[in-house]
Amino acid sequence: MLRVGVVADTHDLVRPELIEALAGVDRLLHAGDVCSAATLEALATIAPVTAVRGNNDRGAWAEALPEACTAQLEDVRVWLCHDRADLARLPPPPGTDLIVVGHSHRPLEDLHDGIPLLNPGSPGRRRFSLPVACARLTVEGARFGIEPIELDVAPPQRRRGRA
Repeated sequence: MLRVGVVADTHDLVRPELIEALAGVDRLLHAGDVCSAATLEALATIAPVTAVRGNNDRGAWAEALPEACTAQLEDVRVWLCHDRADLARLPPPPGTDLIVVGHSHRPLEDLHDGIPLLNPGSPGRRRFSLPVACARLTVEGARFGIEPIELDVAPPQRRRGRA
């Protein structure tokens, strides 16, 4: 059995809660908006990382990341790209078993043209009232399971107005 961590939209923040949640995975998939090479290096201390470039990934380090790619996990073919809207321009190749996207920061399991689609959410800075989240895949041969994970992080502090 292969255990795979799935993240997107870390936005240059690798929380201790994320490291704890993904401890013991064999591989990591990152669906873009990494925001620095240092973030990829920090994630690589957990497991080898396959990442694609998001709309906030800029600079020489980011140019080395593809816009989309296939990750082969045992007999499961995963298509990674950052934004679901880009699937019209970057369609998954035939034989794709799972699509992983990011961008919205909203955890989601859905279908795209009959193919399971996963957005793991964002384990980075909380956006609006969305959960801080990631996911784990378990892969055995041609079968896979998805486990959404909401990280237990403190809620954002409200700013108090001046009296």
